[in-house]
Amino acid sequence: MIESLKVIPLGGLGEIGKNMLALEYHDDIIVIDAGVLFPEEGMLGVDFVIPDISYLLERAHMVRGIVITHGHEDHIGALPYVLRDLPVPVYAPRLAAGLIEVKLKEHRRSLGVDRDFVKPVDPGIPLNFGQFSVEWFRVCHSIPDAMGLAINTPLGLVIHTGDFKIDYTPVDGNPTDLNKLADLSKDGVLLLLSDSTYAEVPGYTKSEKVVGDALERVIATAEGRVMIASFASLISRMQVVIDAAQANGRRVAFVGRSMVDNVNMALKMGYISDPARVITTIKEVGNLPANEVIIMTTGSQGEPTSALVRIANDEHREVSIMSGDTVVISATPIPGNETLVSKTIDNLFRKGAQVLYDKIATVHVHGHASQEELKLILNLTSPRYFVPVHGQHRHLKSHAHLANDLGTPHQNIFVLEDGDVLEISHNGASVVGHVPSGPIYLDGRRIWGLENTVLDERRALSRDGFVVVNITIEKGGATVLSTPEIVSMGFIDIDENDELMNEARILILDIFNESQNETDFVDNIVTKIKEVVGGFLRKETGRRPVIIPMVVEV
Repeated sequence: MIESLKVIPLGGLGEIGKNMLALEYHDDIIVIDAGVLFPEEGMLGVDFVIPDISYLLERAHMVRGIVITHGHEDHIGALPYVLRDLPVPVYAPRLAAGLIEVKLKEHRRSLGVDRDFVKPVDPGIPLNFGQFSVEWFRVCHSIPDAMGLAINTPLGLVIHTGDFKIDYTPVDGNPTDLNKLADLSKDGVLLLLSDSTYAEVPGYTKSEKVVGDALERVIATAEGRVMIASFASLISRMQVVIDAAQANGRRVAFVGRSMVDNVNMALKMGYISDPARVITTIKEVGNLPANEVIIMTTGSQGEPTSALVRIANDEHREVSIMSGDTVVISATPIPGNETLVSKTIDNLFRKGAQVLYDKIATVHVHGHASQEELKLILNLTSPRYFVPVHGQHRHLKSHAHLANDLGTPHQNIFVLEDGDVLEISHNGASVVGHVPSGPIYLDGRRIWGLENTVLDERRALSRDGFVVVNITIEKGGATVLSTPEIVSMGFIDIDENDELMNEARILILDIFNESQNETDFVDNIVTKIKEVVGGFLRKETGRRPVIIPMVVEV
């Protein structure tokens, strides 16, 4: 049997988020990350999207563990749902492990109160997973304790960068460990899997220090309160704000359950320091002068239920916009969220706040490598095979072009789609198949996949509305007891379309009269009303409302 290594991305390729990738060799599988994708505008009512793990469930006895690169939602957010069905150990850098523990506490009932899933790891200490050996190494990102992975396999070394950039002045003092990466790569790299999110951007990514300086200027010059919106897991940004508050005689209150939980966890673990005790509660800052207050909140992506959006809509119980407030959106909109963020910014302006965001001020830098940094990693590792990961398809293609320009042969570069199976052996590498990898939607406590029609139905309702047809008949007889009643929502104003509704009622009565002698009388009427009334309304209005017949026998 030919020895082969299978590389199977289950999420994160052709999209921003939902990162998950499996490596398989004989009877061993390790999984890298398990993230969520934030819903796009057309995903009505969906809270999150997670990867389809049906391939892993069919081989659950082979899965040795899930290894985590860092603690952002798009890399750990799916764990509570994955672990319900695939209860395997999770190995994560210490801060990521803390963030995961906070997240799993909310799901203890479904996961099992006594289950201990999370194993903290340190860089430089290899762990064995069957025929795989994994060693973590430090990289810079927008969260402390971000790591890349060096994975030894029987066929050679696989390097997975995780999300990274090369920042020589990081907030936590831990730059990307290029020396370690060079040492790991000295005997050759079989495969490089590298972050592609900003592969279209020339040059170098700015340091987090630039944001720190910008935020300190904002805080120092603002005459009133300063509100700063960021990701709940952006621990480095929280430290920047705490330091700026201390330097300018302000106190900081955190708003949003996830952000408060993460701050408490990071303080306990030592990833956030507050020597001057500037952190306080939202209730306590209400007693302070406005020019002594900083409020840090969730909602940088315009999430409808987030604290900032509720503040902007005047729906938050504890915080409302005051004259003189300065609001900083310290994030870049995730693709698909631009409209939500723009709407939030407009609402804040309407309330009288001054709003600073990435297009008009340097209040955010991204945590991903630009082209020159990506080139450095490619040159440092000189991989035999290259797979760009993490990003939309154009990002993957741009990264592939960079690799090719630097000498990686075109036939050794694979721009994969979620679900592709790349097989690497001593004889070469090729895509040999495809496994299920479609999105799984989280809607409240419900989970459903592509085969479910709920999302299509919601889109149809949002586009064309619905029409309810009520018809009352004599039980077991052939008599209509009342004129068919038609109720519409989101379709047309019935009161202004009497003639159209009267024609529809005549059609309904005709259907009833024509169907009286048929078997399954009521079922047939329901089916025909959907078809005939739906076709009639489509012809007359050009719209396709959902038709809901209600036949009542009395």
